[in-house]
Amino acid sequence: MVSVSRLMEAKPEVSKIKRLDRVEKLKEFLRENPADSFVQHALALEYIKAGDDTTAQKLFEDILQREPSYVGSYYHLAKLFERNGNNDEAIKWYEKGMEEAKKAGENHAYNELRSAYEELTF
Repeated sequence: MVSVSRLMEAKPEVSKIKRLDRVEKLKEFLRENPADSFVQHALALEYIKAGDDTTAQKLFEDILQREPSYVGSYYHLAKLFERNGNNDEAIKWYEKGMEEAKKAGENHAYNELRSAYEELTF
């Protein structure tokens, strides 16, 4: 019989394997449709979970260059910069995101971006 402590020790490995499976599946979807912003956004989030901010940043920036109206990526990209101590870049992306959210009439996204922006700047 496997002890609880043994299972707890193995859990991070199981999580890592599941994350790798998700990453591979998302990459497969992207090979089929490289311009799918939803899949690319999901992949970027998986890279953040894995601690690979560089790859996540590139994915978010690619999305926003191709599709500036993909409002959800602004928040996560800005948070990434903020977490890494690059507040000037974070502010820039929060501001761009608020502008796009306002244009799109996405009030909830606008309020989330504004709240994060205000926490950082005030």
